[in-house]
Amino acid sequence: MDKFRMMFQFLQSNQESFMSGICGIMALASAQLYSAFEFNCPCLPEYNYAYGIGILIVPPIWFFLLGFVLNNNVSMLAEEWRRPTGQRRKDPAVLRYMFCSITQRSLIAPVVWISVTLMDGKSFLCAFSVNLDLRLFGNGSTPDLAKADLVRLLAKIPCKDVFDGEQVVSREAASRYLRCISQACGWTFLLLTTLVAFTVRAVRPCFTQAVFLKTKYWSHYVDIERKMFEETCTEHAKSFARICIQQYFESVGGEMQGLHGQHLHEKDKSEDEGEKPKSDEEKLLGIRAQDDMDKVLWNWHTCKPPLNVKKEDFNSANSNGTININGFSNNLQKPDPPKKEWVAYYSKV
Repeated sequence: MDKFRMMFQFLQSNQESFMSGICGIMALASAQLYSAFEFNCPCLPEYNYAYGIGILIVPPIWFFLLGFVLNNNVSMLAEEWRRPTGQRRKDPAVLRYMFCSITQRSLIAPVVWISVTLMDGKSFLCAFSVNLDLRLFGNGSTPDLAKADLVRLLAKIPCKDVFDGEQVVSREAASRYLRCISQACGWTFLLLTTLVAFTVRAVRPCFTQAVFLKTKYWSHYVDIERKMFEETCTEHAKSFARICIQQYFESVGGEMQGLHGQHLHEKDKSEDEGEKPKSDEEKLLGIRAQDDMDKVLWNWHTCKPPLNVKKEDFNSANSNGTININGFSNNLQKPDPPKKEWVAYYSKV
């Protein structure tokens, strides 16, 4: 259990790297999914374009939405965007940084799918076979065909089993031509995507490094604050439930109370050896009623405390002294420095 707990804490502390790893796994999964996908073009003029473009566009949209759903920062972004201002203002730069970070990771799998699909060429061939120019591949002895029959014949080019127009157009030559165009589009798309990503990564810190560091810091702070608040609420709920159960057993009988208290003591001792665990009373932090806890949670959402941490030492002053923001008394008298003794030696020489 300790190993799993340490692993979970490591993943929480390195959430950015963890989410990048998940997006990389999704990118590999999209490539494997396409290789296992059975492509079946309908070979009908009315459906070829819709099927080919649908295979090219619909799965990337699904991967993009799935990347958003799997990213834990989406809920944090929505909560930060929808919360009332209260005593803490909302920084639009931090919200933009969160949104851009989530979007960049979610676009990895769609980019891989579109690149693999274009380089394979089946989708492009199915969608644009009807628009093929017969002057490039037509036979000199081509019989005269009606326009509807010619379109229906060109729509059968992706389907090797049902194509029956070799006397009109060479299917192998037409397929190679369209797949060559598709591969060119795929490599161009991949190159443009790489250049855009490199430009964004390289140019943005050069001009706004201070703003970039500020937004990155406060975005991490919002994430860490949310996790620590949830951990504190969980710890408070456990202590609250434990005390309620103890009080229930006290009302039922003393034996049940003793057994329950001994069991809890041994459990706390086994979980945290070498350190003295906090008592349940200390973990309650003075909140002992349901209405008080509801008020605390409501105030946290509607009016978060300002980001201004001050350290005050109220124990350093006496009843007559006052304390400033540094924790030192303004009216306390400084002790007198110790007196020095001087010894003089006289010589008779």
